[in-house]
Amino acid sequence: MAGRTAFGIVGTIGGVYVAQSVLSGLTWSGLPGVLRAQDLPLDRIGLVSLVVLPWALKFLWSPALERLRLPARGRDRSAAIVLAGAAVIAAALCVAGAIGPVPVLPVLAVLMLAAVAAATVDIACDGYAVAALSRAGQGWGNAAQVGGAYLGAAIGGGLFLVLAGRLGWAPAVWTMAALILGLCLPFWAFARGAVPATRSHVPSLRAAWARPEIRRGLGVAALFVLAQKTAMGLFGPFFIDAGYSLEQLGVVSGAGSLTLGLCGALCGGAVVRRFGSRPVLCVSVLVQAGLLALVAAAALLPAVPAAIVAPPALVASAAFMAFGFVALYAQFMRWSDPRQAGVDFTLFQCMDATVSMIGGVAAGIIAERFGYGVFFAGSAALSLAVLPLLLRATGRAAAPVP
Repeated sequence: MAGRTAFGIVGTIGGVYVAQSVLSGLTWSGLPGVLRAQDLPLDRIGLVSLVVLPWALKFLWSPALERLRLPARGRDRSAAIVLAGAAVIAAALCVAGAIGPVPVLPVLAVLMLAAVAAATVDIACDGYAVAALSRAGQGWGNAAQVGGAYLGAAIGGGLFLVLAGRLGWAPAVWTMAALILGLCLPFWAFARGAVPATRSHVPSLRAAWARPEIRRGLGVAALFVLAQKTAMGLFGPFFIDAGYSLEQLGVVSGAGSLTLGLCGALCGGAVVRRFGSRPVLCVSVLVQAGLLALVAAAALLPAVPAAIVAPPALVASAAFMAFGFVALYAQFMRWSDPRQAGVDFTLFQCMDATVSMIGGVAAGIIAERFGYGVFFAGSAALSLAVLPLLLRATGRAAAPVP
């Protein structure tokens, strides 16, 4: 692959991954903080996790989308699919901005539509990336994927909160809508010139499930996400209840995602190439368990001030989550069949989204009923309990990347 072409692919797909993560950051990091500032109860805030449902179910339409994206004869249609999806996301966010953060149910309904469009864009972009990049270039694509996710989270969960605190809900959401559309335009310009081809393979869920790599990967994804993401949605509300403002939460969250999150992704990539995915995944889970235990202590013990613990816990969690997810997504790319990468990669992400959604809803209910201390302590224990299962599930599958 020519260097210029490789960098063009990585750069343009990176823009799409940033755009997708702006929406997810706004939804799962920004919106919970805004709602808590409006004095909504934690169990109502936990409903925000339902917006992840399209990411959990997108495997249902991924084969049809892959057949549309890769017709039996003709050009790859990834560019058109991504641009159309970005337009729907931007329009939905414009409507959400006009509605306001409350009442929350209409806002969640509109964000659900945006999530459907984003999940569809994700299928097309992932499939394009796996097929367009050579094995040697997949490392760069994975860096763009994970790094783009954290940059987008910094914007959607950080910059958005700063704008919401200073300008209000509507201008902040509309700014995110324009940014998402702008980030996807370079991919459309780059990928629309695909060369026509003839394809014999018909993408399907049956073909994916027949491969043992897919079945094993689904188990690894479920275990890792259970350990890492269960408590993620309540870091923002805990921060607000510790006495910080939306702007302060935005600055800390954004800085953590943009700096330590990106550093964690880069370090994770380097360690994966040297030692394989398995140690990276396990170290990430161990550190996350320790951070959750620290936050639990701050919530339960007066001697441990929550206002001091919250900021470093938030940014450290972002760093080590990135450290682990770069290893997980590297394995996803290796396990995906380029002939139907949009289907295979989607299955892994759907498992991620399903576990995240169930865990997020349960987290809000448990924290509202028993308090932050019990919830974070239980999350730390859960992470430790998952670790031996994760070690067994990865086994020899997570060898170093050649």
